[in-house]
Amino acid sequence: MQTLSGTATVSRHYAGLAPNSQIKILDTRKTIPGLRLAQKYATAIGGCQNHRIGLYDAFLIKENHIAACGGIRQAIEKAREISAEKPVEVEVENLDELHQALDARADIVMLDNFSPADIEALSSIDLGETKIEVSGDITEEKLRAYNHGAINFISSGSLTKHIRAVDLSMRFVG
Repeated sequence: MQTLSGTATVSRHYAGLAPNSQIKILDTRKTIPGLRLAQKYATAIGGCQNHRIGLYDAFLIKENHIAACGGIRQAIEKAREISAEKPVEVEVENLDELHQALDARADIVMLDNFSPADIEALSSIDLGETKIEVSGDITEEKLRAYNHGAINFISSGSLTKHIRAVDLSMRFVG
């Protein structure tokens, strides 16, 4: 209960940093072993949203998948071949990879550790229907700075990893 209260408290704090924004703040799958569903619930109670629950509800194509498939386009095509109805998200590390993911029509592109200048460059890029997620070492300062119209989501493992349990005491009164 103390850990989950800490998770909800951190989530409420992060949600409050962008109260008028259209950006959704998401958790990650980086949860305490055995507490994933409980921490995801606490994140939602705190005012943020859940990213994915597990590997079964959406594709998240990362650098190893891209290498194994021979490229971003090939990885996206393989994902759609496996399960056409699942959302396909691609993690990219630079603007060239972003353009490749956009050309291959990814549903969501996760910008991993992009610089503020690269984030600003989004305003001059035609994103089409693709949603943009920012991730990687999300601090309070970055969260405030990323209030950019092209960004749909900001994901942070801090919501479930960098928490401090809330000190609770339960007393029965007779």
